[in-house]
Amino acid sequence: MFQTVGKPVPRKEGRQKVTGESKYVDDLSFPGMLHGVTVRSPAPRGRIRNIEFTGDLPWHEFTIVTAKDIPGENCVALIVDDQPYLADELVNHAEEPVVLLAHPDKYLVEKARCAVRLDIEPLPAIFSIEAALAKEQIIWGEDNVLKSFTVEKGAVDDVWAKAAHVVEGEYRTGAQEQLYIETNGIIAIANAEEGVTIWGSMQCPYYIHKALLKPFLLPPEKIRVIQMETGGGFGGKEEYPSILAGHAALLAWKSGKPVKMIYDRAEDMAATTKRHPSRSRIRAAVSSEGKLLALDIEFVIDGGA
Repeated sequence: MFQTVGKPVPRKEGRQKVTGESKYVDDLSFPGMLHGVTVRSPAPRGRIRNIEFTGDLPWHEFTIVTAKDIPGENCVALIVDDQPYLADELVNHAEEPVVLLAHPDKYLVEKARCAVRLDIEPLPAIFSIEAALAKEQIIWGEDNVLKSFTVEKGAVDDVWAKAAHVVEGEYRTGAQEQLYIETNGIIAIANAEEGVTIWGSMQCPYYIHKALLKPFLLPPEKIRVIQMETGGGFGGKEEYPSILAGHAALLAWKSGKPVKMIYDRAEDMAATTKRHPSRSRIRAAVSSEGKLLALDIEFVIDGGA
């Protein structure tokens, strides 16, 4: 009955990965394919005054996409619809995407990325949990708080005076990079007649399908998402590929050609989401025998921009 218990069971894809037969997104190519890159904000918060394309480059050969080229809504479908695919008038965090470029020559498009100049008027930013909760400056909603939950059980307040010991402490964790071996990568083919098809490294293909409905205003059956071999994710490729897929698809939509976007390690670490920094304040009531009598915990997560 239990033919596998106590026996080594080979992974289904093990042989292909060990021999190099497995195909990852960067192994895939299409005729006429362009290479895409992202021009990002150097400012943590500010107002976009001008975008300048400088240098002695054949700019007419490039596909250039800004927020004004998005056919539908400039919105990534996440927990709350508050994040644009491309910053339009305001930037809300460092490394926020502002301009997309694509060209057949991946080295020339990288050179072009460095030649785009963003003129951004700086605005005050918030860099810590404490500054956000102080509400001296409100940059999101009414109080800088995305979500708040309270969980209560028992009469905790009645316990403190009776406890033999009350122990208090504050604990912090920093941002954590998932550091998957394969960086984020997407290939897109997109046009009004056939819709959008995405190949990529991802954890949640249905997240991408949902997200692409907004910018392209297509029926669900015209959006196809294909998960290729994924070289690690650990949470870092859950919602973020929705953004990269949108960028590749927007370039493909405007150019009429397949577009590949592969982050190098520096861009992947600088620009993608991280495990949130956190602050925990814990107060514990303990009896003389060491029994835990009550807990009061405040747990705050830095949700970022």
